[in-house]
Amino acid sequence: MSKPKETLNPFEIARTQIDRAGKKLNLDAGMLEILKNPRRELTVHFPVKMDDGTVKVFTGYRVQYNDAVGPFKGGIRYHWNVSLDEVRALSCWMTWKCAVMGIPYGGAKGGVICNPKEMSKDELEHMTRRYASEISIIIGPEKDIPAPDVYTDGQTMAWIMDTISMAKGFAVPGVVTGKPLAIGGSLGRDEATSRGLMYAVREAAKKTKLTLKGATVAVQGFGNVGMHFARLMHDEQGSKIVAVTDSKGGIFSEKGFDPKEVLAFKEKTGSVVGFPGTKPVSNEEVLELEVDILAPCALEGVLTSENAPRVKAKIIGEGANGPTTPEADDIFHKRGIVLIPDILANGGGVTVSYFEWVQNLSEFFWTKSDVDQKLEGVMVGAFNRVWDMREAKKVDTRQAAYMVAINRGPLHAPPDERGLPHGRLEDGHRVEVRDLARKRHARPLILPRGQRPGSMTEELRAEHETNEPGVFAS
Repeated sequence: MSKPKETLNPFEIARTQIDRAGKKLNLDAGMLEILKNPRRELTVHFPVKMDDGTVKVFTGYRVQYNDAVGPFKGGIRYHWNVSLDEVRALSCWMTWKCAVMGIPYGGAKGGVICNPKEMSKDELEHMTRRYASEISIIIGPEKDIPAPDVYTDGQTMAWIMDTISMAKGFAVPGVVTGKPLAIGGSLGRDEATSRGLMYAVREAAKKTKLTLKGATVAVQGFGNVGMHFARLMHDEQGSKIVAVTDSKGGIFSEKGFDPKEVLAFKEKTGSVVGFPGTKPVSNEEVLELEVDILAPCALEGVLTSENAPRVKAKIIGEGANGPTTPEADDIFHKRGIVLIPDILANGGGVTVSYFEWVQNLSEFFWTKSDVDQKLEGVMVGAFNRVWDMREAKKVDTRQAAYMVAINRGPLHAPPDERGLPHGRLEDGHRVEVRDLARKRHARPLILPRGQRPGSMTEELRAEHETNEPGVFAS
């Protein structure tokens, strides 16, 4: 009997990953079916007037996978290869990512089929605003909170927020995260995914007794995630960045290079290719370089059963979503390569998005050091839970992460277990704050451990007591 062909369909891969973990947890078939299917899918087709006067109809998606423990959460990507199955898979992975990290969100994802590289800023704005209007029926601070993803950024989120706010008649900063600071963004959000990945790699290095100072690193994808990860590994961990790639090609140097200099070069030329003192390397070859740490930070499906036997890295940190097939997972596990799965490795982004959302709803903003410290606590706590499951059940790290995610509700673990160093989201002080639609909702006020809300809350209580008795509660 011939061996089944390896699938590269991202949603089929996501479903296979759930099946594997579900069997280890002895879940019944009915529960598995629920976990393997999204709750809601929205497909929209909308016209946009282009710069040359022509009208083009774009297709966009928003998939809401699971909201059992909180609002849907997930990015929006602009790419020519966006498909419904890809968006389904990404919303699925976001569900498990939030559960692994222990934050009160469900998973969602959105995307528009387009080539942003061939569109002007005006065209991108018109397309974004129309897409936002089309999906406005299912998004909102209490329902579904989008964020940036591939080829979208803070500007994109600002357009979406402004579009929704115009329809509401007042500013709604909590409708998206990853916004510019001036309109309610959070310090640290731009590098959050990469910083979280760095923390995860650091913890994996401790477990495998790999010294990060001087360790060699190769990064596939020199976009926001890959660039910041390379910079943080170089500047904060003392690692040697020997290879990076982008969509046009890549560079390699045994001596290593400073990622900040490469970024400056790319901003001038449009690519990392041709950076002085380096040799060319392809996006396929970079995965097979003899390095200590490999970070696939581009798109899904790049590590397969075909190239997995030739990967030489000791640690693989998935900065991208879904870069590894289940068959490649099996090969890496057998070879003793530690793979930090996407739902753990790149969970820093959604974690700081959660921090931004909390800051928007409480209208109280944190310092960069506050954000980084809280993020580190969450990442270390999540990593340790997954590693403990891996060791206890003798499974690969991805199966362990799924088992942790499926086997626990994000709101059921005590705060210390979740790794939140300064916040108590269940048994701490809760303050009811108003969202911008003037509805009351209980939201956490995160304070240093042992400190009560004190004078600030008393002042707020006094301010609202006359007309709104009972708004605040300890």
